Amino acid sequence: MFKNLIPKIFYDRLQDGLEFFVDGLGFEVLYQDADMAVIARDGAKAYIVQSPEYAAKDRPELGIDTDNVDAIFKEMSARAPHLLHPNSNTVSRRPWGSREFAMLDKTTVCVIFREWPAED
Repeated sequence: MFKNLIPKIFYDRLQDGLEFFVDGLGFEVLYQDADMAVIARDGAKAYIVQSPEYAAKDRPELGIDTDNVDAIFKEMSARAPHLLHPNSNTVSRRPWGSREFAMLDKTTVCVIFREWPAED
């Protein structure tokens, strides 16, 4: 059975990824060496990898589902308001039904926090 999908996110400098995910979004470092870190918060986990070659090829957009997007927005806008995405810097309902907002780092990695309506 599938349990989690864990992305690998490439950065030119490992420190840039740690600044965004750990300092900005409140993730915890579970493991770190010179070229890679495993980060986690609640049920979300990712690998941050230093690779200038792959960082130049891909700046991902990642989604995190939550059951309380308003609480996450309150925390993120207090913790790191400078990281709020300029095009999605408030919680709003999208045409596809979710309520969401986004965070954007200086390398243009984007994390969208999303809450879906309760199923009846």
